[in-house]
Amino acid sequence: MSPLPLDADGHLYVFAYGSLIWRPGFSHLGHEPATLRGFHRRFCLWSQHYRGTPEVPGLVLGLDRGGSCRGVAFRVSETEAPEVLDYLEARENLNGDKVYDRRLLALRLASGRSVQGIAYVADRAHPAYCRPCEQSTAATIARGRGEAGLNRDYLLNTASQLASLGLRDRKLERLVRLVLASPA
Repeated sequence: MSPLPLDADGHLYVFAYGSLIWRPGFSHLGHEPATLRGFHRRFCLWSQHYRGTPEVPGLVLGLDRGGSCRGVAFRVSETEAPEVLDYLEARENLNGDKVYDRRLLALRLASGRSVQGIAYVADRAHPAYCRPCEQSTAATIARGRGEAGLNRDYLLNTASQLASLGLRDRKLERLVRLVLASPA
């Protein structure tokens, strides 16, 4: 059994940059805005389940190399950590398909404190990894629909939650404008 990826303070921190922000689905002690350096938020993974189908794939967010990403760090107790890690692994890597690599990375909390937290980074070697241009991304999101609902709702919820936390993501904001202007 590998040791739990806990910070020195004894808690598990989970970095959320997409749907985990507005639908974590796990028990936590609290959350606060956080910054992750070395990765940026990007619609870079084809979704044939949650936000699309095999016939009409959608796109979901991943952390991709370079830049930085502002999101939310959830604080989880050590006793809840094993259950939360199992839940996240099943959610992020559906049916064992390793689309994301779980990594332990440095997070800077809004309070100014630095902690070690886990983040799910897009696996560039996975066949679901892609880098469509902005126009193609918007068109795909505008028409995507999967088991979890409309792809555009995923984008809109993420952008809305970031805005409510005072976290600007100009690329997401531009994508929202493009998707809302696209035919569904």
